[in-house]
Amino acid sequence: MQLTRFTDLGLRVVMRLAVAGEGVRPGSREIAEELSVSYAHVAKVITRLGELGVVDARRGRSGGLAITELGRTASVGWLARRLEGEGEVVECDGAQPCPLRAGCLLRSALRHAQEAFFESLDTLTIEDLTRTPTRTVLLALPRMGSTDSRISATNGE
Repeated sequence: MQLTRFTDLGLRVVMRLAVAGEGVRPGSREIAEELSVSYAHVAKVITRLGELGVVDARRGRSGGLAITELGRTASVGWLARRLEGEGEVVECDGAQPCPLRAGCLLRSALRHAQEAFFESLDTLTIEDLTRTPTRTVLLALPRMGSTDSRISATNGE
């Protein structure tokens, strides 16, 4: 199974926020630059993460983004399900419905496989995903206005 770009970006944003120092609240433009993605996409993802209660987004002078306790402790499977939505792996009933849909076993097999995929992610939290060596890479992301890359060439050590 392949996650949508939206879900992939949502997980990366939450991972980045999970390693921010205490009281550090990066802005959405900074996150977009660090992750090398469009600000428009990041803004949409952050809006959804805020609706889910995973990210606290504030405007103004003391604003910025921060991961919430739910964001730290919720399972990756839970978050991926909510970012992916209720869609199935294949579209059987679209504009040109599949002629096999009335008696096909593939649809239910794929639905079970999709659920097994999410269940395998239920055993992980964002905290689990942000341990070293990933933590080291996240902390080394090029920051806005920074001239050095701060990326270690020693595989996260």
